[in-house]
Amino acid sequence: MKKIICYILLTVSGACAAFAQSPKEKSQSSIKAAHLDTATLATGCFWCTEAKFKELRGVVKVTSGFAGGHTVNPTYEQVCTGTTGHAEACNIIFDPKQISFDELLEVFFTDHDPTQLNRQGNDVGTQYRSAIFYHNSAQKQKAQYYIKKINDEKAYPNPVVTQVVPFKVFYKAEGYHQNYFSKNGSVPYCKLVIQPELDKFRKAFANKLKTSNK
Repeated sequence: MKKIICYILLTVSGACAAFAQSPKEKSQSSIKAAHLDTATLATGCFWCTEAKFKELRGVVKVTSGFAGGHTVNPTYEQVCTGTTGHAEACNIIFDPKQISFDELLEVFFTDHDPTQLNRQGNDVGTQYRSAIFYHNSAQKQKAQYYIKKINDEKAYPNPVVTQVVPFKVFYKAEGYHQNYFSKNGSVPYCKLVIQPELDKFRKAFANKLKTSNK
């Protein structure tokens, strides 16, 4: 499965390079500190998403939080009710010189099931939906293009249901959610759910991990 997705992403990356940002977006990008960029992704429980993406070479910071809903400054308890419209998501600050948005999408589409609607495994609800909150037109076009190619190539038995929606606002989750796996690796959820997923992730993306994680 990973090989199929990687092949699709590699074959279309050249075409996606033609997706240019608008002058306004270029101006905004030019003032970002140290030429860093941002991706906001939802792959289910943000504890697991954060634990994986923070290990990628070129990823500077991963913050767990909420995006895509209507409730202002939601609490974790509110989001868990499924009534806020928010998804558990991660804000990923990355250095495009070390890891591209295309590579982040490669990880995104292979490291969770983008065909499951409003759930990931035993985590069920709209807050666990698969989503890409794009920050500019290039991110939007790349995400849509990859989804179409993945579906056309039938890389998964079922169609991709990942939402591709504009980024509006990101609410940082409570402090105890940040670096959750690193701080709570011995709790049952971390040992039984996150650790096995992280082990598979490290094996699949060994060539993309930070030196300290190899």
